[in-house]
Amino acid sequence: MFTVSELTGLVRASLERDFVEVWLEGEVSNLRAPGSGHLYCTLKDDSSQIRAVIFRPTALRLRFGLEDGLHVIVRGRVTVYEPRGEYQIILEYLEPKGRGAQQLAFEQLKNRLAAEGLFDQDRKKRLPAFPRTVGIVTSLSGAAVRDMVTVLHRRCPILHLILAPVSVQGEGSAEQIVAAIRSLATVGHIDVIIIGRGGGSSEDLWSFNDERVVRAIAESPIPIVSAVGHETDTTLADFAADVRAPTPSAAAEAVAPVLSEVLDRLGELTTRSRRAIRRHCDGTRSRLDLMVSYLANVRFRVLEDMQHVDSAVIRMRQAMQEMLKRGWGQVHASQRELIGRSPTARVRHGTALVPQLLSRLQQVMRYGLDRRSHAAHACLAQLHVLSPLAILDRGYSIVETVSARRIVRDARQVVVGQEVVARLARGQLRCTVNETVPEGSV
Repeated sequence: MFTVSELTGLVRASLERDFVEVWLEGEVSNLRAPGSGHLYCTLKDDSSQIRAVIFRPTALRLRFGLEDGLHVIVRGRVTVYEPRGEYQIILEYLEPKGRGAQQLAFEQLKNRLAAEGLFDQDRKKRLPAFPRTVGIVTSLSGAAVRDMVTVLHRRCPILHLILAPVSVQGEGSAEQIVAAIRSLATVGHIDVIIIGRGGGSSEDLWSFNDERVVRAIAESPIPIVSAVGHETDTTLADFAADVRAPTPSAAAEAVAPVLSEVLDRLGELTTRSRRAIRRHCDGTRSRLDLMVSYLANVRFRVLEDMQHVDSAVIRMRQAMQEMLKRGWGQVHASQRELIGRSPTARVRHGTALVPQLLSRLQQVMRYGLDRRSHAAHACLAQLHVLSPLAILDRGYSIVETVSARRIVRDARQVVVGQEVVARLARGQLRCTVNETVPEGSV
């Protein structure tokens, strides 16, 4: 008799011995990617399924992204996961059915970067019309660099070139390309960058499909021209670059203007500018001559007007002098009249009357004050007679309630036990009502 563990171990040993290497075809489902880096999924066909595991070292070597629904061809070894007693296959190789892993990885990365907007046309920069310094990222050992340098110097010998030599294929080439792009971007005076290499297989061009290279191209502040491979070759660097050239030589032609054509064009523009300036000067000179002749007539008219002004000034001075003479005469006459009508005599006469009027005013005021004082004393005596205080002096009192401070005029306004205040001529009495006697009961 076996235990469960013993039976499971025997089954596992048998499976691992008989199914060391198995090739399967199926559809990926239930894909899971925990933090350990391992991948877990299920491979299924129309009627069956098997659990599969891809350990981290194998998962890191995948050139495409595994996803549910993907039809794949895999190689692995069958084993048993003893804690659950389930048989599974440990995958060591995977490739998409009908498409190569490299092509699938290319399409997946292209779609993801396009969704981020890295290939949008509105973010692409225009190439400078007259660059002074061109940066080149390529291999020094290929024919592409010679072609680009030859074309650039032939079209524009005054161009300054800065070469950033890199490895354009193989291990570590993507890192070198990224470092070269970022290094050229920090130089400060480079106007445009060309990234290129000659033709080759898709594996040879794969460094230009690396996500790091694509992002470095998209983030570059300097316009970048991609010239990777031949015209039929397409890489993700072509989509991210500001301009895509079919060949390295075509990239050089797109970047550098033909200096001789530029000089010819400048000469033509210079000639046309001189002619235009000459015509403008001739027209201006004609207008200036007309203005000079007109100014001569104006000068003559100005001289005539100056004579009129001088005559008017002389007449004005004479009129002002006559007006001043008449004014001074009127002033002297007014002074004599004012002296004759001087108020000094009237003031002396009024000054003699002031003491008499003051004495009469004081007498009238004393009489009025005495009369009003007697009337005031009479009113005070009458008010004293009518004052409630005088009544209180005769032995009367005023009774008020304590709570409302109302004067009590009727015995029915208070009740037995209520507190009242009796106001006397001098002082107050606080009393308690012991009995109320209505009017007519005494």
